[in-house]
Amino acid sequence: MATDRVARRALDLHHVTVSYGPRPALLDVSVSIEPGQLIGIIGPNGAGKSTLVKAILGFVEPDFGTVQVFGEQLSRAPRRIAYVPQRGAVDWDFPVRVIDVAAMGCYGRVPWWRRLGPSEHREAEEALNAVGMLPYRDRQIGELSGGQQQRVFLARALAQGSEILLLDEPLAGVDAATERTIMRVLRNARDQGRTLLVVHHDLATAAEYFDRLLLLKQRVLAFGPPATVLQEDLLNEVYEGRLRSFTHAITGEHEAVSE
Repeated sequence: MATDRVARRALDLHHVTVSYGPRPALLDVSVSIEPGQLIGIIGPNGAGKSTLVKAILGFVEPDFGTVQVFGEQLSRAPRRIAYVPQRGAVDWDFPVRVIDVAAMGCYGRVPWWRRLGPSEHREAEEALNAVGMLPYRDRQIGELSGGQQQRVFLARALAQGSEILLLDEPLAGVDAATERTIMRVLRNARDQGRTLLVVHHDLATAAEYFDRLLLLKQRVLAFGPPATVLQEDLLNEVYEGRLRSFTHAITGEHEAVSE
């Protein structure tokens, strides 16, 4: 049945259009995403990547179109999605410990009148251990490096237990060790059946990191396996010639860098 197929899909976007004043950020975006995939969202600056994430989360209201989560409206399934924002969107001066940030992921499952108990704190510790940050559990979040802070917010998302994870540029500005750790955690989450959408800027690693890629420039220009999306002619058109070098990323022969 068609309704059953929709319910099994993790996300369905139908003709989603979002504008900021007179300027459209997304135009008629329609895409269906099956569960258990690690998907990279790529495109030039100003292409609407972050707006797409915000529309899925319900942070911005579409002018037109709908977003469904496992066949339901987002308002009926808010706990099925977890979010890791860009580092620049977080107040790192707020005096809170690493373990407390991770435990925030459990709040949605606990009644408002009850404090977090031992089981929730164990889940937070397990999430911190998964991202290699358990030894820092009692540090203030502002004392950590940028890469360490990103890991802690990823731990918070894992502790939430959601089936869908949305991450906005989680690899931007992190060191190589943190990048490897984050990708290992994301792959493990994918292997456990979660669906992950990751805003990503580095075309050189896109083919290696993701099962499928969504190429966005206000509209969806391509969606599929990296070998299908990472076509030189298409990317040069989308990035308007701002690629210093690109040879099909699957071959690994040349590096792809967007300027």
